[in-house]
Amino acid sequence: MVKRIYVEKKEGFDVEARGLLEDIRQNLGPKGLTGLRVINRYDMDGITDEIYARAKHTIFSEPAIDHTYDEALPPMPDSVFFAVEYLPGQYDQRADSAEQCIRLIASESEPEVRFARVIVLEGGLAEKDLDAIKNYCINPVDSREAALAKPQKLALESEIPADVAVLSGFVDMAAEELDIFRNDMGLAMSRADLDFVLDYFKNEEKRNPTITEIKVIDTYWSDHCRHTTFNTNLNYISFDEGPYPQLVKEAFEEYLSMRKEVYADREKDISLMDIACLGAKYLKKNGLLSDLDESEEINACSIKVKAKIDGRDEDWLVMFKNETHNHPTEIEPFGGAATCLGGAIRDPLSGRVYVYQAMRVTGSGDPRKPVKDTLPGKLPQRKITIGAAAGYSSYGNQIGLATGQVSEIYHEGYIAKRMEVGAVIGAAPAEYVKRKSPSCGDVIILVGGRTGRDGCGGATGSSKEHTEESINICGAEVQKGNPPVERNIQRLFRRKEAAGLIKKCNDFGAGGVSVAIGELADSIDVELDRVLKKYEGLDGTELAISESQERMAVVVSASDAATFIQYADEENLEAVAVATVTDTGRFRMKWRNTCILDLSREFLNTNGVRQEAEVAIKNYENIKAAAAALEITEAIDEPDIRKKAEIYLGDLNCCSQKGLIERFDSTIGAGTVSMPLGGSCQMSPAVGMAAKLPVLYGNTETATLMTYGFDPFLSSASPFHGAMAAVVDSATKIAAMGGNYANIRLSFQEYFEKMTENPESWGKPFSALLGALKAQKELELPAIGGKDSMSGTFMDIHVPPTLISFAVCVTEASRVISTDFKKKGSQIILLQADKDENETVDFAQYRANMSKMAELTSAGKILSANTIGRGGIFISTVKMIVGNKIGAELKNLREDEIFKAMYGSLILEVPKDAAVDELFAGTNYRKIGNTVPKGELKIEADHCASLNFSLEEIWACWSKPLESVFPARTSDHRNKEDKTKIEVLSWTQRLDIKPLTRISKPRVLIPVFPGTNCEIDSKKAFEKAGGEVELHILRNLTQHSLAESIRELEKKIRQSQIVMIPGGFSGGDEPDGSAKFITAVFRNPAVGDAIMELIDNREGLMLGICNGFQALIKLGLVPYGKILDTDEEFPTLTYNKIGRHQSKLIKTRIASVKSPWMAGTSVGDIHTIPVSHGEGRFIANQEVIGELIANGQIATQYVDFKGRPSMDINYNPNYSTLAIEGITSPDGRILGKMGHSERIGQYLYKNVDGSKDQKIFESGIKYFI
Repeated sequence: MVKRIYVEKKEGFDVEARGLLEDIRQNLGPKGLTGLRVINRYDMDGITDEIYARAKHTIFSEPAIDHTYDEALPPMPDSVFFAVEYLPGQYDQRADSAEQCIRLIASESEPEVRFARVIVLEGGLAEKDLDAIKNYCINPVDSREAALAKPQKLALESEIPADVAVLSGFVDMAAEELDIFRNDMGLAMSRADLDFVLDYFKNEEKRNPTITEIKVIDTYWSDHCRHTTFNTNLNYISFDEGPYPQLVKEAFEEYLSMRKEVYADREKDISLMDIACLGAKYLKKNGLLSDLDESEEINACSIKVKAKIDGRDEDWLVMFKNETHNHPTEIEPFGGAATCLGGAIRDPLSGRVYVYQAMRVTGSGDPRKPVKDTLPGKLPQRKITIGAAAGYSSYGNQIGLATGQVSEIYHEGYIAKRMEVGAVIGAAPAEYVKRKSPSCGDVIILVGGRTGRDGCGGATGSSKEHTEESINICGAEVQKGNPPVERNIQRLFRRKEAAGLIKKCNDFGAGGVSVAIGELADSIDVELDRVLKKYEGLDGTELAISESQERMAVVVSASDAATFIQYADEENLEAVAVATVTDTGRFRMKWRNTCILDLSREFLNTNGVRQEAEVAIKNYENIKAAAAALEITEAIDEPDIRKKAEIYLGDLNCCSQKGLIERFDSTIGAGTVSMPLGGSCQMSPAVGMAAKLPVLYGNTETATLMTYGFDPFLSSASPFHGAMAAVVDSATKIAAMGGNYANIRLSFQEYFEKMTENPESWGKPFSALLGALKAQKELELPAIGGKDSMSGTFMDIHVPPTLISFAVCVTEASRVISTDFKKKGSQIILLQADKDENETVDFAQYRANMSKMAELTSAGKILSANTIGRGGIFISTVKMIVGNKIGAELKNLREDEIFKAMYGSLILEVPKDAAVDELFAGTNYRKIGNTVPKGELKIEADHCASLNFSLEEIWACWSKPLESVFPARTSDHRNKEDKTKIEVLSWTQRLDIKPLTRISKPRVLIPVFPGTNCEIDSKKAFEKAGGEVELHILRNLTQHSLAESIRELEKKIRQSQIVMIPGGFSGGDEPDGSAKFITAVFRNPAVGDAIMELIDNREGLMLGICNGFQALIKLGLVPYGKILDTDEEFPTLTYNKIGRHQSKLIKTRIASVKSPWMAGTSVGDIHTIPVSHGEGRFIANQEVIGELIANGQIATQYVDFKGRPSMDINYNPNYSTLAIEGITSPDGRILGKMGHSERIGQYLYKNVDGSKDQKIFESGIKYFI
């Protein structure tokens, strides 16, 4: 019998409902809407009344913050409501987590859960307003309006799919029939390709194809998979007379000369791909690419690195990759952006390296435009950009990947199609990566997630232009992410013994089985019936092309297959052998014991008909346009310099993006060297990201830097100059971070309009790639990889010509510098790269400048540095001021230098007593001012009025543009600080308790749940402190493995002295609340008894951080010291008041040293600690608060710069009662806290000052010694 429960957040905790109400009012403006409620509806089957009663307040709700209604909602007069649910077959993490939690408390049950969100609209609404709200809240790509009546049963009845059809008569189709067939099938291949396919089946195979064969060929040859556009032969190239065409022509002739040197007399097509790749080939031939790691596998850009670990050199591989999900994100923002990151991770991960840092670069139209202005067939820009940010951050935050830089670019061209780019970097010891050619008899294992309909046609869909119909017909093309599964794959591949078995690996991205397995060897037999499915009803074609996420295909020797599958099981991963390497020269697939695909490898590898195109470079005065594009159009003719400055401060591409950046976990992995926002105020944007290599043991000082360069306005004016500037800018940013520009390696992201038969359309990527090639040759910096996306068209609107240059450099963490001004009285230097009459950088001068930068940063002579991008010297200086509130007075400038972008130039801070003439000898530099104590910016330039802004004026203007889209502050204190007075707590008495027995190396147990992501950081922290640490991975793929895993957990608890519950997103923090999966495990009677025996009888310790704290408090272990059933009076942790994830560094003050965990601190000590959570708001009633104060159980409080507890969001990120960050059990032996004290290490967070080690782990270990 189906049971139903409705769950609604109580007033004051209804963050989601309040946010949606504000959103609808602001963007739809319905008349009569007085209120809005969001109610979660769960239907469940397969559970008893007893299990439901147990689950009601532990899984589906929390008594302290939720109302619950059984079976029906109470009467709601003057209200209308509707329900929203996922389409059948779409992955629902909330329902899935609910099912998993129920199995934990009732292992014998087989629950089914369906979830819907009920939206209640209060007040008198017109029908048209109700329809508008429904359309705004329901994206037809993945969701639908749900029925309000309770169903009789939940089990989805799947139809048994028909056998795969043979396309009778295909080989005899006439031309007109083929056109109809191509259109009806929605094929991405060209008509010429289809003719080629027909000829192959008619004359070589002498049979008609199956539908699977046609779909697989279409996928395999898609532009997304085979770069058809980029590999098109450019058979005729013309240049108009005029300065710009001649500039491009000179670059083309230089390309031809380089080709001759590289290829000699070997014939090779001139193509976009060849231009993109030639720089690396040329530099390699000239001995300038000795660190390139080459192999048959093409997983990601890969370089060989000497890593310094504990003072010794080790051979490592560093891999980096950029990936786009433009089409999926355009039509389903959350899922598209989430799987953009998932896809970017999978590429280097398939190369067996651990991905440890990510960068997000996106392109959007103005998200502030009214929804009514949305183009037909489009989602509103606001919904796309907010949904995409939520999706990308959700995936990265859950998988445990530090996002080191987030940058959204605003340009109206991206209304054609959004740009969603994820770039990642990974590394591993070289000895972990074994590469061998597959041989006959080898086994191909599919490991990770199961196959569903999501992602069917994603490769071909991404290869097409966007139309008005796309939003309604492309739902299946969007993949659905499951980050906890990919986290498990990362952990598996990080095991040397597992990685060492892999001969070759491919990720399941575009094309699914057909491409992921099809690329691994020349001859393969696939058994599709062995492919694990999310649900029944999938036919052979869907199994062949589904791009469902979080899967890898690995080739191992037949003798190693069972061992590899066992390793996967230990990491809670499903793995099954689905294919065999043969020597037939054929790619074959069987389904239902019938061969549904049998293709010649020789035919498949043709990639279709050779495409031909012409290129025309026209004279449109692009050089003048390029110069003009360096300033904001509307500001150029503004005579008042202050008004001009205000235009720049308020420009979307110059203003603060703090509210966007803080949504992404930037510190997980305990390797982040530079925070995305630097300075004590965490306001100065970093120009790139920096992180130490992800070593499992020991300490390293070796770090990687990654930056990007791109200006859509410059590229729109001149693709040639835009791409050249992109390379220069990305390299300059590396220098600004302390890297040596000579060691840079590049990867490009190309994103252009759909190419047509018009040669001018081809001229844009052609010119851009030649501009990038010129920069590569001049700077001797090779692009060793990239990604092209050539479908940026919607009707007659095109994306701006986009070539993003990603630069990567290996350096020492000690050398990394940041953008925030460090000291008062410092000298400010302009290190300038001049341009010639063609707006081309003086490369000789630039090289001299960058060489000097490497020398000075290595010597520690540069205090801070920033590049000069959009907004010029003015905006770059603003960004340097705001971090530490250190002002600047600038002089010795021309008026035309103040606001103009100067790619390749730098603003530098050097000590006040530095001999600048000596330091900068041989460069093009001049002193332009000094830093000053007062937080203000003064600029005096020739022939214009002086400019003077206070820090308050800067902040008011600079922070405003995106506050309505990505708020940095809550609405009730948007323009003012929350000055609520909070009691300063001090408990100085230490509790004199000791364990029953002394142990020289205490055993620490860290259970790892599905979704846990801080286990490695926590393990390293305890090991460094002297503990013997064991990770226990909870396996729940089957009831047997779950029962066995829980028995093992109980046994290990009884053998340990410390149990730590680490951070993460157990069960995805679902259903609608954190740590419910963990609490379900610890409420198992055997596990709970083991915990209480540790605490009551053995004087053991427990620690819970972030997700672990959430578990401890919801179990009652803090503050009560025992596992209890929750009620309405229970303290808890709930959603941050701002309604989003918060990632930053905060200051906490030690309020009590009662706990043994605080033995290494004193009351009043202040530490700077990372936080990263969406549910960290501590709430408790006054009675509970009074008891905590009286017992000295409040361990830490959030404080401001003066050490005072604060309720302001700048210091108290979640609005916790009494500014509480951590609490203990009555005797102090159990500690729960939100701040990630485990994320510590040398050279971390260098651009934010403060004491970062609370000695918690050291104190915990010393307690037993």
